[in-house]
Amino acid sequence: MKHIRFDWAIKKILRDKANHAILEGFISELLQQSIKIESILESESNPLREENKFNRVDILARSTEGKLLLIEVQNSTEQDYFHRMLYGASTLIAEYLNRGEPYQNIKKVYSIHIVYFSLGRGQDYIYQGRQEFRGWHLNDRLELSSTQQELFNIKKISEIFPEYYLLKVNNFDDQTKDSIDEWLYFLKNSEIKDEFSAQGLAEAKERLREEYLSDEERATYQRYLKDKQYENSMMSTARAEAELMGWKRGKQEGEQEEKQSIAKAMKKAGSPMEFIAQVTGLSLDDVEAL
Repeated sequence: MKHIRFDWAIKKILRDKANHAILEGFISELLQQSIKIESILESESNPLREENKFNRVDILARSTEGKLLLIEVQNSTEQDYFHRMLYGASTLIAEYLNRGEPYQNIKKVYSIHIVYFSLGRGQDYIYQGRQEFRGWHLNDRLELSSTQQELFNIKKISEIFPEYYLLKVNNFDDQTKDSIDEWLYFLKNSEIKDEFSAQGLAEAKERLREEYLSDEERATYQRYLKDKQYENSMMSTARAEAELMGWKRGKQEGEQEEKQSIAKAMKKAGSPMEFIAQVTGLSLDDVEAL
C-alpha cells in the first residue's frame, strides 16, 4: 500500500481539521506529552502558496493550551539552517505578543524540524534543544523562585524559552525501538507497517493513501515527486563531480609529493640538479628549493 510522502502531506492534506489527529499523534509522541491542536495558523513564517519546486514546508499550529507549534520539513542542504531555526522561533514570539502586553504573555514555542540532509556533525537522528543557565563558578543551574513558579504556573525556566527538536531522518537506521521510531520509519520510507501503534499512525495509514487522492491532487503530487527526483539527481551529480575533482586533486598532490621525495633522496645522494629535474619532471627551481 503506497502512502503519501509526509513532506507533501503536511503542506496539503494535514492542514485539514479532519486530519489533525495525525499531526497531534506525531507531536505528542515527539514531545512526550498530550497535544491537541486548536487551529492551524497563518503567519509570515508559513505562507501557504504553490511552490512545489521549493522545499520549504511549514505548518504553524496552536494547541488548546495556547502553545505555538512550528513544524518545518527541509529537503535541500542549507548551511545556515540553524540560524533559520532561531529566526523562525524568534519571529513567532514577536508576532504573537501584542504591543503593550506583559512579557509573561509570551507563547511557548515548540520548533520542530525534519531534515533530509546532513546538518552539522552528529550521529543521532533526534536532537532536542532546551534553554538553561549554568553558573560560571559553581556550575549550578539557575532556577525560578517559588514566587515566580506560583505567579507564572511553571516549574522551570526552560518552559519559557523556545524548545527545539531536530529530526535528521537520513541518520535513522530503520530499526524501530519505540513509538517515535515508528514515526521516523514513516518519515523516511513513506510506509506504515501493520504492527506500528504510535499515536497518529493509524489515522495516517488510512487517510494518507495515494489511492484516496483526487485526480487534481494526484497530478500535483506526481509533479512534486518528479521535482524531488530531479533535485536528488542534480544533487547526486554535483556530489559525484565534487568527489571526482577531490580525487583528482588528491592524486595530483600525491604524485607531486612522490616526485619531491625522490628528488630529495637524489639530492641527498649528490645527483646533479639538472639530472634530478629530468628524472622527476620537476622544474630546476623546484629542485633547488627542496
